[in-house]
Amino acid sequence: MTTFDKREEGFEKQFAVDEELRFKATARRNKLLGLWAAHKLGLSATEADEYAKAVVLADFEEPGEDDVFRKIRKDFDAKGVADSDHQIRRTMTELMAKAVLDVKAGR
Repeated sequence: MTTFDKREEGFEKQFAVDEELRFKATARRNKLLGLWAAHKLGLSATEADEYAKAVVLADFEEPGEDDVFRKIRKDFDAKGVADSDHQIRRTMTELMAKAVLDVKAGR
């Protein structure tokens, strides 16, 4: 195996590790976001857990995070929660940073 091959293999392994981290962090962020939104919606603890699961599943509708945003926005609108689009997206960004740290810490 040449040095180039070893280097390429190293990049491929790092890419796989990064993708796994991104997947886990996104799922964690979506759960945290669901719990945050459930609190705003006034849901009970049991309902909040179910809602958080629904938010995680919403992310599988299409690539990117717009599907998650639309779910939260739609549910907020239905219940009269006044948070702006900017607030929801800012919370998504903040919770992603927390989720990355949590995943890296093994939580």
